[in-house]
Amino acid sequence: MGKHSQSIDSKIISRVRASGEGAVFTPRAFLDLGSREAVDQALSRHARAGTLRKLARGLYDLPRTHKRFGELAASSDAIAAALKGRDAIRLQPTGAYAANILGLSDQVPMRLVFLTDGPTRRVTVGNRTILLKHTTPRSMATAGRASGLVIQALRWLRKENVDDKVVAKLRRNLKPEDKATLLADAHLAPAWISAIFHQLAPGQG
Repeated sequence: MGKHSQSIDSKIISRVRASGEGAVFTPRAFLDLGSREAVDQALSRHARAGTLRKLARGLYDLPRTHKRFGELAASSDAIAAALKGRDAIRLQPTGAYAANILGLSDQVPMRLVFLTDGPTRRVTVGNRTILLKHTTPRSMATAGRASGLVIQALRWLRKENVDDKVVAKLRRNLKPEDKATLLADAHLAPAWISAIFHQLAPGQG
C-alpha cells in the first residue's frame, strides 16, 4: 500500500472515530480526502480489516458494541441520516416508525418507509428494508418538523383509533416548540388532524 493510500485510510478512520460508535457513512462524506475510486478502495480495505462494517452497497458504519451481545445493529435513524446527506434530499418518516418515534407505538417495523423529494429507492440492511418513496411537494411541506411526524403517525393510527389517550400522550411527549410548529402548520394537515393540532398547541385544548 502506497503512502497516499495509507494517508486516505488513516484520515477516513480518524473522521469516523471522531463521530463515535454507531455513525453511518457513505463515500460522499470523504470525497474531500481523495477521488471516489480512492475513497471506495479505502472503505473496502477498512471493511475487510473489520475496522468498519459494510451495511449495504455504499453504506458503512462504525458498529456500536455491547459487552454481552457484541456488535449491535446500525440504528435506522443513522442510516436515514447518511442517505439524506449523500443524496441531498429530505426525508419524512411514515407509518409505524413515525408513531414509534413519537411514543405512540412500541412497534419497531422491519420495513421503514420514508417519504422523500428524491427518487424512489430501496435499501436492504440485514433483515431491515428501508424504502424511500418519492412524493409530492405538498406532502413534503412539513418534512423534518414535528408536524410532519405527527401527521404521518396519526394517518397510520387512523382517525377512529385516535382517542383522548393518544392526544394526552402526544401532549406529554411533544416539546413546547414542537406544539407551536403544529399550530403554524395546521393548514397543511387533513381537517381531522388539524383539529388535533389545535388541541395540542400552546393555549389550546
